[in-house]
Amino acid sequence: MKFLKKNLLVQIIIAIALGSVLGNYLPESIGRIFSTFNSVFGGFLGFAIPLIIIGLIVPAIGNIGKNAGKLLLITTAIAYGSTLFAGFISYGVSMATFPNILATEQLGNITESTKSLTPYFNIEMPPMFDVMSSLILSFMLGIGISKGDFKYLEGVFNNFQDIIMSVINKAIIPFLPLFIFGIFLNMTYNGQVFIVLDTFLKIIGVIFILHIFVLIFQYVIAGTMSKQNPFKLMKNMLPAYFTALGTQSSAATIPVTLEHTLKNGVDPKIAGFAIPLCATIHLAGSTLKIVACSIALMLVQGQNVDFTLMVGFIFMLGIAMVAAPGVPGGAIMASLGVLSSILGFDTEQQSLMIALYIAMDSFGTACNVMGDGAIAIIVNKISNKPVAA
Repeated sequence: MKFLKKNLLVQIIIAIALGSVLGNYLPESIGRIFSTFNSVFGGFLGFAIPLIIIGLIVPAIGNIGKNAGKLLLITTAIAYGSTLFAGFISYGVSMATFPNILATEQLGNITESTKSLTPYFNIEMPPMFDVMSSLILSFMLGIGISKGDFKYLEGVFNNFQDIIMSVINKAIIPFLPLFIFGIFLNMTYNGQVFIVLDTFLKIIGVIFILHIFVLIFQYVIAGTMSKQNPFKLMKNMLPAYFTALGTQSSAATIPVTLEHTLKNGVDPKIAGFAIPLCATIHLAGSTLKIVACSIALMLVQGQNVDFTLMVGFIFMLGIAMVAAPGVPGGAIMASLGVLSSILGFDTEQQSLMIALYIAMDSFGTACNVMGDGAIAIIVNKISNKPVAA
């Protein structure tokens, strides 16, 4: 039970399995109870998203700007470039493969199904800001704090971040399995669940191959710049990779990542700077997954995947990822605002994104962590610190 309580992935899998089965047997009156919970929780999630954006992005940007000068800019630029690269590679591969492998899938809009579990009641929870307003406000405040001497304001937003993290850890993530159970219960009731599960299995394989390719590409660049064998560098980082598979958190894996980055010959001062920073701002694996999953859901729901819209989405997603907290599922929580504001994802689509993301969370985190080691090698070389052979 202790293992189950701490393992969000297992909880999500159980929720999907139970929802997919019980939707065929539970009476409608019972199903409507879970639908009511989903209505209330979905309303709370919509209310919380703008606050999550402000609470995570403002201190993240504000704190980054004070730790280093030129080296900070270089590391941040490389991390952002790596994240964008992963996002656009994911877009290209997804658009080249998903229309074919998902050609037989067609998922109607869940909320418009003629046979659906309706809630007993609804509670209106209008958000204090819309998503785009909260994003713009976050960037303004974060950049202002990073460039000025606003100790009090910085402290306020650091405390607000603690509150938001507590809300995520205690009021959102623990209830996600129940929320996803309700979604799959409803999809089973209206006959759409097998389409969704089949879609899951088809895209997971593509995403796994993509994340291996991105890692090899990162280490080929790092190995070329440092004149070392990229596969040897990757081998040295494998303990960090497998640690991340277990923790599902880049932040929790920092000690192991740092230790094995040093084994790749990176100067301790550079490693001590780059690894913790990249654990916060470099989420190439997470971005890769979110882009691929969003495209898959749009295709099976018959939505048009517009290139210019996706370009803006990927650029904004790379920025929003700065706000991803170091907890399992943190990246998808930080990206909900961008999914809503740019791609127009509603609560049901967001819940499917959460389920898809959590199902592959370990691999995305491992990709992020391995990539951090490659960036540290590149920054080490740029800073003219010799890399040991």
